[in-house]
Amino acid sequence: MPEYILIDIPEHPKLAQNIIHFARALRRAGLPVGPGRVLDAIRAVAEAGFTDRMDFYWTLHACFVNRPEHRVVFAQVFRLYWRDPRYLEHMMAMMLPAVRGVQEEKVAQSAEKRAAQALLGDQMPELPQPESDEEQTRIEVDSSFTLSAEEKLKTLDFEQMSNEEVAQAKRMLARLTLPVKPIPSRRGMASAQGRRIDWRRTLRGSMRQGGDLRALSYLKPRPRWPNLVVLCDISGSMSQYSRMVLHFLHAVANEKGAGWARVHAFTFGTRLTNITRHLRQRDVDAALKAAGAEAQDWQGGTRIGQCLHDFNRDWSRRVMGQGAVVLLITDGLDRDDPDALGRAMERLHLSSRQLIWLNPLLRWDGFAPKAAGIRAMLPHVDSFRAGHSIASLEELAEAISRPDDPGEKARLMAAL
Repeated sequence: MPEYILIDIPEHPKLAQNIIHFARALRRAGLPVGPGRVLDAIRAVAEAGFTDRMDFYWTLHACFVNRPEHRVVFAQVFRLYWRDPRYLEHMMAMMLPAVRGVQEEKVAQSAEKRAAQALLGDQMPELPQPESDEEQTRIEVDSSFTLSAEEKLKTLDFEQMSNEEVAQAKRMLARLTLPVKPIPSRRGMASAQGRRIDWRRTLRGSMRQGGDLRALSYLKPRPRWPNLVVLCDISGSMSQYSRMVLHFLHAVANEKGAGWARVHAFTFGTRLTNITRHLRQRDVDAALKAAGAEAQDWQGGTRIGQCLHDFNRDWSRRVMGQGAVVLLITDGLDRDDPDALGRAMERLHLSSRQLIWLNPLLRWDGFAPKAAGIRAMLPHVDSFRAGHSIASLEELAEAISRPDDPGEKARLMAAL
């Protein structure tokens, strides 16, 4: 631990105070900024000077940034805090929704909304506190049996969330994991507890002993991990659910040690789009912005059968060769030929190790497979589950670990 000496602070340390507030904004935006780095930044600025803004930028950058994914966030917070003379009005314009036809809509850059939320923390007015009244009646509420705000948010439908609840849900989705158990392969590895005899290793050992067979060597199956293939519907009826699911997929794709060999992601509406390389970016805002720019059919129509046919023809052999687990996120509302949709689903099912369908329409208690697209797809899935909340995505890990769990498929198949 380095030892910090006392700093000679002027009587009115405006610059040092601004650096401290800037560090707080970075911490709210997700950068690991502690008191030690703040002291280092104040000393570095004192040594480098404040005459050139580029020197000032890179001085603070060297003190606060130590990961590549933090560069974009730092640049946006720095621009809004130090360089933009009307940063508060700019941030409020980003945070408030624009009215179509009245106010010009401006697309935020990568990490710009995160920087705005971090900086607005210092600008929010404080609510006046009520004066204490000793004669006022006090009401005691026993909240031991009430759900916490986080537990309520887990069961809330994505479409019913406010902007603040959506931001909290995205932070919770970033912490979710989707572990998977390894698959035993035909290839073996040396193990004293193995059940299969390794004759090659046994004979090599006997040759070292003059041909005497003194001990047997054993093998156990070498574990391997499957691929995760995600097909996400981004049509108009699935827009809000798709955005939340893509946040969850970004966390899964960048989780170390989750067990997946590779995570492949595709979006489809009127056409199929591969967004795998975009989700590999560490910054979630930059990743989803790039994925949205790649998928030109966002909030458009739906052609599930044709898109699944394109996937089976162009991508199935590339990404499904290792016994992949497939997640299909769609409501199944398709107006194309149901027979063609059924054939595409059948081939997808035969090519996958496990096919799980997440449908947000299952949030309704009276849901029934009446649509032609749902009736054509349902027989060809291993598990049929809801996908409308954080809790439903948490239950997805149990469905993957238990391939014999059909979810709601058995009940709905009886209604066909």
